Amino acid sequence: MRRLVLVALLASLPGCFYPADRGRALEAKVDKLSADNVRMEAELKEARDQLAATLPKIDEKVTEVTQALQSLDTAARRKDADIGIQLQKTMEDLAQLRGMVETYLYKIGELETALNKSSEDTNQKLLALQGTDAVKEAEAKKKAEELKRPADKKEFLALAQEKAKAGEGLVARQLYSEFIKKWPNDPLAGEAHFGLGETYFAESKCREALFEYGKVVQDHAKTASAPEAYLRSSDCFQKLKMKEESRLALEELVKSYPKSEAAKTARTRLTELDKKPAPPPPPAKKGKK
Repeated sequence: MRRLVLVALLASLPGCFYPADRGRALEAKVDKLSADNVRMEAELKEARDQLAATLPKIDEKVTEVTQALQSLDTAARRKDADIGIQLQKTMEDLAQLRGMVETYLYKIGELETALNKSSEDTNQKLLALQGTDAVKEAEAKKKAEELKRPADKKEFLALAQEKAKAGEGLVARQLYSEFIKKWPNDPLAGEAHFGLGETYFAESKCREALFEYGKVVQDHAKTASAPEAYLRSSDCFQKLKMKEESRLALEELVKSYPKSEAAKTARTRLTELDKKPAPPPPPAKKGKK
């Protein structure tokens, strides 16, 4: 029962907080930028539709000109002036259609450029509103995307662990998250959750770390890092001034994994906690004379 309480607590801790006023400002800016994007996309679609409607006319005129040129040799019965007039008119129509196509292509190019810039500005403003952490996360995501992904899941996990050991925690976080999405039910997913929790623990983001450690002890109890996940959970609870929960994590570690190295550390810590003297009682209030 106590273990169920601990697991529920680990799973229920929120990952992050976002101020309400910044959230409203973010929503307003996103709504405006989204509306601009929708408008430009509509204009771009209209220009492309106009181009699509014009191209068949050009093809028709090209065919007409080709046929006119081919028939010059066989049109000896017609007057040269009539042939010249017909050909000139056809060439003028073709030039007009080509001008329309060039206009549409120019307009489409401008709209695509503006749309791409607007999308980029939207992303940058979103990141700026979310703070420096979001900017760093986006940079790490871009860097992670440039890495070559191993097809083998063990090698994939090893790459994430390698990046974490090299101090590239944000890049490792991207890789761990990607691993969990690709292989959510694989036994190695427990190691990925633990590694993800470690990247948060290294940044003292205890609530986020506790959520990942909770996934380990709840869904991947047989993974090699499960005992360590309990120990880390105790550390996080301690930092959050949740002493009872910290002690409970140590007790559950000793109970569930008694022969693990982490359990030895947990026993030592529990012994130290038992040796600590109880806090002195508050001084008695003196009665009024």
